[in-house]
Amino acid sequence: MTDHAVIIAGAGPTGLMLGAELRLGGADVLVIEKRSDALRVQPGALGLHARTIELLDQRGIAGRFLAEGTPMQVVGFAGARLDISDFPTRHNYGLSLIQKHSERLLGDWAEELGVPILRGVAIESLTQDGTGVSVQLSDGRELRAGFLVGCDGGRSLVRKAAGIGFPGSDATLSHLLAEVDMAVEPPFGLRSDAIGTHALSQTETGKVGVMVTEGAIGSGPVTLDHLRAALVAHYGTDFGMSNPTYMTRFTDMTRQADQYRKGRVLLAGDAAHIHYPAGGFGMGIGLADAVNLGWKLALVANGEAPGSLLDTYHAERHPAAARLLRYTMASVALTRTDERSRAVAAIMGELMALPDSARMVAGDMSGLSLRYDLGEGHPLLGRRMPDLELRTDAGTRRVFDMLHDAKPLLLSFNPGGGVEPGPWAQRLKLVEARYSGAWTLPVIGAVPAPAAVLVRPDGHVAWVGDRQGEGLDAVLSRWFRAD
Repeated sequence: MTDHAVIIAGAGPTGLMLGAELRLGGADVLVIEKRSDALRVQPGALGLHARTIELLDQRGIAGRFLAEGTPMQVVGFAGARLDISDFPTRHNYGLSLIQKHSERLLGDWAEELGVPILRGVAIESLTQDGTGVSVQLSDGRELRAGFLVGCDGGRSLVRKAAGIGFPGSDATLSHLLAEVDMAVEPPFGLRSDAIGTHALSQTETGKVGVMVTEGAIGSGPVTLDHLRAALVAHYGTDFGMSNPTYMTRFTDMTRQADQYRKGRVLLAGDAAHIHYPAGGFGMGIGLADAVNLGWKLALVANGEAPGSLLDTYHAERHPAAARLLRYTMASVALTRTDERSRAVAAIMGELMALPDSARMVAGDMSGLSLRYDLGEGHPLLGRRMPDLELRTDAGTRRVFDMLHDAKPLLLSFNPGGGVEPGPWAQRLKLVEARYSGAWTLPVIGAVPAPAAVLVRPDGHVAWVGDRQGEGLDAVLSRWFRAD
């Protein structure tokens, strides 16, 4: 007997997104969160990249985030600002919106979808066998699920208990981060010295946000004495600091799980990868993990696809995250002040002045050029489906509007032609459409117009075919077959 088809450990952005995706897929899910309060205290990530906004748009909730954030060009690397305003997407910008607000909005959406969240309880241990996973909770209960997904952060208990390796590089620098009252108004803005970069900022709560670089790699709990000493060292005073809302430490430690799935235990978000916040990727990588995994896990949990479908989660998301983790490590290296690092930074600056180099990096960092390896073929294969306005018998419809329910979408651009889903008709939506505009992808540019396209629930193209639908049945069988 199982209590739930899927249990998710952690109700941060990744856990909330995954819970919502599973509910859209019709799977029974429970989210367990050790925090009692649904509202996050720390601000967290500062915004969303373009592809992350697209993922939210695919589910019909991007407008909620846009209403509270500020669209702006946020992509940058090696000291160069990278403008994506000419990229072919409705969201050719980033969104300035701190994580605690994004998390609140995701929580509201998950609640609307009926995702149950058990708060104030932690998973203390787990055991798995061939039929499920049993978890021991801090309140003494034991629950059993068909699958367990660890979305419980960089120190993930789920990852450790499952015996999943977390290789990578140790920290080379560390920062203290806090929000405090100050009796004396400080000099707001950035400051750099021989130790590193420091920042004081005004926050929406009226307190002062503090980020100071430590002279040595810190460890253990952060105390007021740590923070006061660091402020005095870099500013000559602590500005009458008191009453911290939170105090924490972050480093450039970079690690990635060596497997995103071990039996019936899976990882997503920070539980699967940690890195320096340069580039602002963290929350976006986690949300992309959730959208990639959710529909696959729902199919498997509902008995509509074999467990082997879950292996494609690691195969697709591990290299995608690894590529972005390289950017975070490179960003740290480019800020070092030794002669060799300055030489590399100068060369990178020159490369970023070249349009082709800048567009390639901007495509990576914005997430808009991500391609999953689904084999050779049309340039669309494995990439995000453009959000085109299509003419259909039901009127003009956006592609993303047709993905709100997280169901696969078969688009035929040859109405009355030979593309038929056959026995898969009940598992997907077939839309006969017309489109006369150019097909253009970020970075790549114009591509040939397809006769038919199969779009997965995560918005990535699984098949591009001819008017006879050659190869479609095999692709449908790969992604959506039952045991």
